[in-house]
Amino acid sequence: MDDAIQQFIIESLREMNYDVDGIDASTQLGPRGADLKSLSLAELAIRVEDEYGVKFGEEEAEELAGRTVGEFCAIVAERRDAAKTPAE
Repeated sequence: MDDAIQQFIIESLREMNYDVDGIDASTQLGPRGADLKSLSLAELAIRVEDEYGVKFGEEEAEELAGRTVGEFCAIVAERRDAAKTPAE
């Protein structure tokens, strides 16, 4: 997992006024963990898009509630790396 992405996500949550104590790779973003609501999930997705040059559809932003921080980091890293790879 990419620690820089995880740190960016945690820092973004802090800036969005979420309590980040105890949040780690296994913390779910939705109600069973960080408890982000749909508007906050969308804001987090936009922050990640802007920082890493990746894109998330509207439906995907909603699906993030069921993902852990680690899973979200893996998705971001995969998309970031795919965007860097030149088309063959």
